[in-house]
Amino acid sequence: MNSTVSEIASRQNHHVMNATQALAMSSRDIAELVESRHDDVKRSIERLAERGVIQLPPMAEVKNHLNQAVQVYLVGKRDSYVVVAQLSPEFTARLVDRWQELEQGLSSPVPQTFSEALRLAADLEEQKQKLTEALLAAAPKVEFVDRYCSARGSMSFRQVAKLLNAKEPEFRLFLLDKNIMYRLGGVLTPHHQHTSAGRFEVKTGTSITSNHAFSQARFTPKGVKWVAGLWAEYQQQGGLA
Repeated sequence: MNSTVSEIASRQNHHVMNATQALAMSSRDIAELVESRHDDVKRSIERLAERGVIQLPPMAEVKNHLNQAVQVYLVGKRDSYVVVAQLSPEFTARLVDRWQELEQGLSSPVPQTFSEALRLAADLEEQKQKLTEALLAAAPKVEFVDRYCSARGSMSFRQVAKLLNAKEPEFRLFLLDKNIMYRLGGVLTPHHQHTSAGRFEVKTGTSITSNHAFSQARFTPKGVKWVAGLWAEYQQQGGLA
């Protein structure tokens, strides 16, 4: 137990020291927030720096999920807003939330006594237990969605709403409110970043009967799994407030 408490206190001190030296957000973090490719984000940062809009940030080397070395920019708060505004202004709210998380982490108190460290250890264990329980509860639903998507391929808005047991009007408002889709000529159309990420496919053609051009957006299997996770989170938070 003493070893565990000591390790927790050490990690907290290390985190605060690093954050105090330079509180920054990596270009890879920004890419994840705005759901863009990391190399596109880096190019955007470099173009903005060339135009003198921001300072070219320092670089650091981090490991990706394949344990490969990746060069990232370390972007300050002010310049991160400029970068996101250039890439995807609709994701500014996510950036605000992320900076609040970083700054709250900086201000989190470091355990000063043995009892405070014990309390922190207990809180972390409780959070871990809650997360484990939530994942176990969601596992059957996730498995069902995986099997369904694998069997059916791309799906229409109505099919996805039925799969998620969602009322169509509420699901439509959810997609619009979360900037997943928007109305174009009265038709639900996905934002470009979601199409680029492979979550939608847009089929176009001409009606045989009326000879009018039409466009239909369909969720890909990847998109269905992704939106199912967002919908589950949304439902847990109480839906439309």
